[in-house]
Amino acid sequence: MGTEPKLIAWVGGQFFMQHMEAEGFRVARIPLTKPEALTWDDIVARCGAAPDAVVYTDRSLPPPLLGVERFPALTAFYCIDSHIHSWYPLYAGTFDLCAASLKGDVPRFSGELGPGRILWLPPSAEDRYRPLQAGKEWDLLFVGTVDPETTPLRHAFLKRLAALFPGLAVRQGDFAQLFPRARVVLNIAERGDLNFRVFEGLACGACLLTPRIANGQDELFDDGVHFVTYAPDDAADAAAKACALLADDARREACSRAGAARIEAAHRPRHRARDLAALLRQGFDENLPGQRLAGPGAARTRDLRLLWLHWAEHCGEAALAAKYLAEARRLAPAAK
Repeated sequence: MGTEPKLIAWVGGQFFMQHMEAEGFRVARIPLTKPEALTWDDIVARCGAAPDAVVYTDRSLPPPLLGVERFPALTAFYCIDSHIHSWYPLYAGTFDLCAASLKGDVPRFSGELGPGRILWLPPSAEDRYRPLQAGKEWDLLFVGTVDPETTPLRHAFLKRLAALFPGLAVRQGDFAQLFPRARVVLNIAERGDLNFRVFEGLACGACLLTPRIANGQDELFDDGVHFVTYAPDDAADAAAKACALLADDARREACSRAGAARIEAAHRPRHRARDLAALLRQGFDENLPGQRLAGPGAARTRDLRLLWLHWAEHCGEAALAAKYLAEARRLAPAAK
């Protein structure tokens, strides 16, 4: 008789959740549509059983799990927005394992978790993003929110670019439907992040024009083969590169084919599920929960208390603040 697959409480975003069953796990999803603070008992109640592992997949919210360092199960944090939230490495240090989407931030997390417990897990493109046969309506297309208040850097860059390249089109909507209708698709990485739009654009068969950044981009893709890069925030360079691509049909088509093929070969959700599953199996084999439950050091406890005090003050919701404050008080040093 075979052993029953281990149960994962999958908290937060879906990402590649549905592919974890193919890796030999059962998954119970706990979606987060607003800020919450869930305890171990909350997790068990929502799963209907005690899970073998708890995986928090980033929703860019205040800390959603309380007392992770006390969970009697393997714990992992899949971190996407570390370029936005400076407190992420500290919070990640309460988990047994962490996977970070930005390679440049891996050393920050390694310092909190220790060697061998942090994995670089880049973005991927959902299977629904596929090349489509469509008439070309735009020479250069950007898809996304452009607002001087909420996206000031993006707004300013596109304004400069439009002055140099009047054929620039800006739209909002479904990438899968819009990208195939452009001769060249523009990406912007305001914070130097290797964002999901790179993978989604290539998966749609777009000829992608994207900033030249770090975070492992040049390890996953080849400039001039899978896409073409421009100097970050350099509208003149972006306009020149777009004009060169529009003048060379063969080059655009070659980039489109090569980019889509690279995504299919290595950057679909099934590939990320495979890598995270291997990390979780490593954690089970090494009994990381048992090691963690031996007790955090005094420095870790002090830092966690400051984290909870911060969110108690800044979360902006009374019931949630009360939970954070209670957690901070629990970690307060005993009076002598």
